[in-house]
Amino acid sequence: MTKEYKSGTAASQDGFGKAGPLAPVPGPVRPDRLVETARGYAREAVAENTRRAYAADWAHFAAWCRRRGAEALPPAPELVGLYIAGLAAPGQGGAPLSVSTIERRLSGLAWTCAQRGHALDRRDRHIATVLAGIRRRHARPPRRKAAVLAGDILAMTDTLGHDLRGLRDRAILLLGYAGGLRRAEIVGLDVHRDDTPDGGGWIEIMPDGALLVLRGKTGWREVEIGRGTSEPSCPVVALERWLRFAKIAAGPVFVRVSRDGQRALDARLGDKHVARLVKRCAAAVGLRPDLPEAERMQLYSGHSLRAGLASSAEADERHVQKQLGHASVGMTRRYQRRRDRFRVNLTRAAGL
Repeated sequence: MTKEYKSGTAASQDGFGKAGPLAPVPGPVRPDRLVETARGYAREAVAENTRRAYAADWAHFAAWCRRRGAEALPPAPELVGLYIAGLAAPGQGGAPLSVSTIERRLSGLAWTCAQRGHALDRRDRHIATVLAGIRRRHARPPRRKAAVLAGDILAMTDTLGHDLRGLRDRAILLLGYAGGLRRAEIVGLDVHRDDTPDGGGWIEIMPDGALLVLRGKTGWREVEIGRGTSEPSCPVVALERWLRFAKIAAGPVFVRVSRDGQRALDARLGDKHVARLVKRCAAAVGLRPDLPEAERMQLYSGHSLRAGLASSAEADERHVQKQLGHASVGMTRRYQRRRDRFRVNLTRAAGL
């Protein structure tokens, strides 16, 4: 069942090659069907976006090796060390990659090598020492997306129309903000459990709010979204209106709309729509007018909704942590763009 691969080939990255000659297997199940089944499960081990990113990382590394007449497999630690050094200092006018992107590239290489039966030891001194030097010289504080606060969200929803497209986008903004949802979690919602094979969760609307069951980065979790103080600001009302007027009774919750904005289509929205929506509405209401347009567009994204909930919710941090699906309150605090940082004033407590 195993098969050797040359560097840079379009080999399967799930650990299973095309079904070929196999030893006899007892029982009625055909081995080639088992290979396809195993390949399907292996693909589900990581998210689709992650697989695409890892595939791009491997293609870049394999092309880099070919240009130097080197074999990408098995991965020589010395070669990988030279590769990441080139990413940090490309020379000849090339743009260096950030430390976080280089670390992601390493993760992609390690994962792909493992799928092809090879080990890449990131702790090897030829890799670890170079990476430590890159971190020491080039590491910068992470760029954080700006939070959209409650007043911002209400102003942003006021810029939307009242056709189907406007109803849909209003529900996306309010639901994403109130739930602290990732953009993939928003567009991955189905109306019911098991409506679609690619669904990432489902909803249950109740008298007091909506319960969302989501498959996120840390596994399955429940998110409770209560009803708001008024209909224009209520995420549950916005969701109900969208589903009713779009005539969606099953399948994906958020779908594409016809060009004239009068008819809901069958295709599920992509997660990039959420980022584009936040950027467009933030620009429409004039958030951060002190910044140049290009910088302002970089400041807001789908992540601004999660940061907005963490920064605005007047509640115990543990409740915010649960809503966001964080493993620690420390991670939740990283999302808070405004909070009482100096509530405990050690300067005064020390007598100054």
